[in-house]
Parts: sequence; C-alpha cells; structure tokens
Amino acid sequence: MNQYARLLIEAGPLAAFFIANSQAGIMAGTGVFMVATTLAVLISWHFERKVPIMPVVGAGFVLLFGGLTLWLQDDLFIKIKPTLVNLLFAAVLFAAHLTRRNVLKHILGTVLTLDDAGWRTLAIRWAWFFLLLAALNEAVWRTMTTDAWVNFKVFGIMPLTLLFSALQAPLILRHQVPDAAATPGADKSAEKTSAS
Repeated sequence: MNQYARLLIEAGPLAAFFIANSQAGIMAGTGVFMVATTLAVLISWHFERKVPIMPVVGAGFVLLFGGLTLWLQDDLFIKIKPTLVNLLFAAVLFAAHLTRRNVLKHILGTVLTLDDAGWRTLAIRWAWFFLLLAALNEAVWRTMTTDAWVNFKVFGIMPLTLLFSALQAPLILRHQVPDAAATPGADKSAEKTSAS
C-alpha cells in the first residue's frame, strides 16, 4: 500500500466518527467508530498481510472502551480512551529506554534505518509526545463540550501527530544509516556509530 492509501485507512474511522457524531450524537458516533476501526484493520491486513502493532492496540482500545460506552451509555469511556492509549505507548517507550531495548526500531525498522543513537532519541521524543497528547485529551474532554472534544480528536490529534512526525525529519536524516544491501561495508560503519 502507498502512503496515501495508508493515511486514508488511518483517517477513515476518525472521519466516520466525526460525521456520525454530528448527525446522531456520541453514542451513534462511537458505534460507527468501532465498526470503521475494525474494517480499517481488516483492510490493512488484506492488502499488506500484516498489521502494525500500534493500530491493532488502538483498535483493541476502541472496541473495549467503545463497548463500555455503549453498554453503560456513558461517554466517559470513549473520551478517556485516547488518554489511556497514549499513556500506554509512552510507558512502553520510557520502559524500553530504561532497559535499553529499542521497541521503536522493531515497529519502524522496515521503514527507517537509523543508528542506535537515532533510534533512542526518536523513541524518547515520541514518548514525550504521547504524554503531551494524553494531557491535551484530558484538558479538552474535562473543560469542553462533547462536540468540541470530537472536533479536537478529529482535527487536533491527527494534524499534531503529522506535524510532530514531520519535525523529526532532521533527526532522521542526521542518524540515517545507508542500506547495507546497497552499500558495501555499511554494516561496519553502523557498528562503529553504535559503539561511539
């Protein structure tokens, strides 16, 4: 799948959530969000025969907290879902950093080739960013209307994430390792960079 198709699959459930909420309210929006998220994961798997771990975890949280929202008729659960997902991702990255394990490399290693210092810096930046998103979500749902929170979820979180990703380009370029298959001796240079 190309990047545009992947972005459409990731943004599609949010668009469906926004439209359903504006037409029929948060409960209908939550139900539509659950179905659309499940379909997005299945479509992704159909085309790529693998599904990245973060969308799967996110879909699991959507189904769990969306189900609680509909069952108990309480929108608190769908509102705290982004907080808990982002806290989980931040906790995993911080724990991996402390134990010197590189989780982000396992997730993005097929897309990026960085030296160890680059992976460590990128992981810690994402961990702090996930904490920021969790704090923003808490601030918005606690102080604003449900419709305002839905707008923030759809038109705030995704653009912020895209902007943050784009801002990482200088770091990625600085720590990029040439493809070992294309460049003879790249393995040795990568080992030297890791050791220093």
